[in-house]
Amino acid sequence: MGKYINKASFASEKDIFASVFKHASIGIILTDHTGVILLANPFAEQLFGYNEKELNGKTIEDLIPENLRDLHRNHRENYNIAPRVRTMGENMNLLGLRKNGTTFNIEASLGYFKTDTQIFIMAFIYDVTKQRENEKAIIEQKNAIEQYSAEIRALNESLEEQIKIRTKALLETLQHLENSKKELEKALSKERELGELKSRFVSMASHEFRTPLSTILSSVQLIAKYEKTDEQDKRLKHIQRITNSVNHLNDILEEFLSMGKIEEGKIQPTFQEVHLPKCFQEVISEMQAIAKEGQKLSFSHIGEENIVTDCSILKKILINLLSNAIKFSAEHKLIRLQSQKNTDGLTIQVIDEGIGISEKDQKHLFERFFRAENALNIKGTGLGLYIVAKFTEMLGGTILVDSELGKGTTITLFFTNQI
Repeated sequence: MGKYINKASFASEKDIFASVFKHASIGIILTDHTGVILLANPFAEQLFGYNEKELNGKTIEDLIPENLRDLHRNHRENYNIAPRVRTMGENMNLLGLRKNGTTFNIEASLGYFKTDTQIFIMAFIYDVTKQRENEKAIIEQKNAIEQYSAEIRALNESLEEQIKIRTKALLETLQHLENSKKELEKALSKERELGELKSRFVSMASHEFRTPLSTILSSVQLIAKYEKTDEQDKRLKHIQRITNSVNHLNDILEEFLSMGKIEEGKIQPTFQEVHLPKCFQEVISEMQAIAKEGQKLSFSHIGEENIVTDCSILKKILINLLSNAIKFSAEHKLIRLQSQKNTDGLTIQVIDEGIGISEKDQKHLFERFFRAENALNIKGTGLGLYIVAKFTEMLGGTILVDSELGKGTTITLFFTNQI
């Protein structure tokens, strides 16, 4: 289908990531496999009583009472052997050590990521002493919200200033290109697209970032009120809410990172012969695990089963399309993945019986941050189909959309035999 959106860069993505990290109302600490602290957010520094960047270079054991450090060091070394995402502190009385020598009760969730040479551990730490003064908590929460709002206002002002500068440049160009009406209209159209893109992004960020952060804030407050042993189920409920919100933020950041890597040309396909049914069945198995109650995912293939392509990129395309089909379909609905290889090429279809897409919205489906009108109340960044389109273009393919409101959607991918 060609290109779906202009190549304009979005310079403030890193600012948004930094803002989320900086203003998160939970302590976040990143360490290497030896326990050396590489990065700590302001909340973590405040939690343990340190100044800005003062934690950097210390070890995680420096934040634990001395009599517990050997035990924690053993736990950390065992975790490095078999890392997994898990919650620490359940049914345990974990203690944190402040800079001033006082201790307090903590719980911590752990996550990790790997490079080719080592593993990095990320700890999400929160205070569960249940003795914080309500008035101080309210003031801190108000300041955090005001600080977050100030960042959003600053972002808006920065974007508005960029638009003014670009508009001025266009007006100056107009004096030199009076006889080039077509080129001028094209430039002005780009400016309007930039304004629309800014509006979509601010709208998306306001909802997709604010909602999980608010959930985390409220859950942490509520957890502090459940002091009795028999209230563990209530605590676990809010811990799960925090975990879900953090995972949602991580998914958003992954989509931003994928978009950035694609636009910077850092992702390139590696073509090799793959067994198509095996590649697709792996995707079906993975997606069935997240399907709604009663939803069934089926797969069928016709024709030659071996094809030269990049299975990893093809999987990313299908995971995104199947995720949308699951998200926008009701329970107990069938979602089909079909493929056919013939002399013309490879055709792949993802077919659902979901809410459908209006004809008006179909024209903008593959633009960054675009959300269909009937999907505005459903979680999403509006980047998924944009990324799908770019990946499909990398593999030399095209996309067709056939959809009707209330009756479902069929996404068709076609790849010629050149792959």
